Amino acid sequence: MLSVEDNDLLTQTGANTPMGAYFRRFWQPVALVEELSEPDGAPLRVNVMGQELVAFRDTKGRLGLLDAHCPHRGAELYFGRNEACGLRCVYHGWKFDVEGKAMDLPNIPPGARHHETVSAKAYPTQERGGIVWAYLGPGAEDLPNGCLPELPEVEFTKLDPAHRYVTKQYVDCNWAQIMEGDLDTSHFSFLHMPAPSVASNENPDAPADARRLRWIRNDPMPQFTVLAHDAGFVVGGMRAAGDGENYWRITQYTLPANGTGPSTFPGETYFGFTMVPITDESCWMYCYAWNPVREIGAEERAKLDQGHGIIANTGADYVPIRNRSNDYMIDREDQRNVSFTGVKGLAEQDLMIQESQGRIVDRTQETLTATDAAVVRFRRTVLEGAKALAETGAEPAAARMPAAYRVRPGSWIGDNQVSFDDVMLERFGDPLGRVV
Repeated sequence: MLSVEDNDLLTQTGANTPMGAYFRRFWQPVALVEELSEPDGAPLRVNVMGQELVAFRDTKGRLGLLDAHCPHRGAELYFGRNEACGLRCVYHGWKFDVEGKAMDLPNIPPGARHHETVSAKAYPTQERGGIVWAYLGPGAEDLPNGCLPELPEVEFTKLDPAHRYVTKQYVDCNWAQIMEGDLDTSHFSFLHMPAPSVASNENPDAPADARRLRWIRNDPMPQFTVLAHDAGFVVGGMRAAGDGENYWRITQYTLPANGTGPSTFPGETYFGFTMVPITDESCWMYCYAWNPVREIGAEERAKLDQGHGIIANTGADYVPIRNRSNDYMIDREDQRNVSFTGVKGLAEQDLMIQESQGRIVDRTQETLTATDAAVVRFRRTVLEGAKALAETGAEPAAARMPAAYRVRPGSWIGDNQVSFDDVMLERFGDPLGRVV
């Protein structure tokens, strides 16, 4: 369990909090490229870690990300006119370019100092992997080495669009609950399984076949091994597979809020996500699927659109169709006779539980067990990083190591005498799952 103070530190990401300062040292997803695809199109509200921002694509296709309110009288720039390479406030016509520079101040006399001094706060952005990323931390002049960090080289961002699928989904609780749910592979033995009366282990929403699901169902107490690497750590959850073999599910965690699905065999599609707080009580989950060896075809994309793996079935607003407001459309008859939960969709089952813990779970009331080892490691890792930055000014090294984010998750079957280190070498050819 955590103390009240550490639970607050973990969950609060506002601009004046230690975790908020820590998060802002890393590039954050702030939108999907598809939301800002049109030059001079409608601006987009962007709320990140309690900050109200506005994004737009100008006439030349450049992206801008500004503070949401005009520096004149505070009118919201979301209502502005996106025209002629700038965003114009409709209150008094002040216009700003993608760097926040004032292009036109029509109610200010020529020669007045305002024309040289007025600007809107702007944030650096980059497009990669179908996502708009932003850096919300200190300027380069305030960082020890005088330059901003580079974008993390997550594998899906380096692939051709035909090899990846990217979307996002709204989550109605604190970001850390989602990270902990991903690292807790033991829950799969229950939450995502058929009802106890069902003999079959098949789950069409799960990225694993019935054989792997049988091993998960039969062994609810996986043994965990955690190995640190430069960007975070990798977790191996081992279950008995029979015939002298073990089944390993391998999850990657990278700082500050990136996770993966653990079920992929070689050649199958990988799943991952990045959590971005909106407020302390809600967040965006940027979801991605990628396959480095083949294109993701139309049939597979259709399954992803309808909710497959860690991706929920969402509406046009990226809010899951099954959500807190409708009790996730739980079907009690289905729960009795078909599925363990009565809720359709792997991701929706996860969201149901993680959101049901409360918008900010009270970790002072927990009773942890050995199967929570990865959850404990996650908390320690991110809390230590935030405290080091707040107390000593130690910048997070991972933010300056973009290549350290080239890691893969996956599954493997190995002899029960083989260690996790050797399993990693067998599965990935690298002891930490790094991609060369």
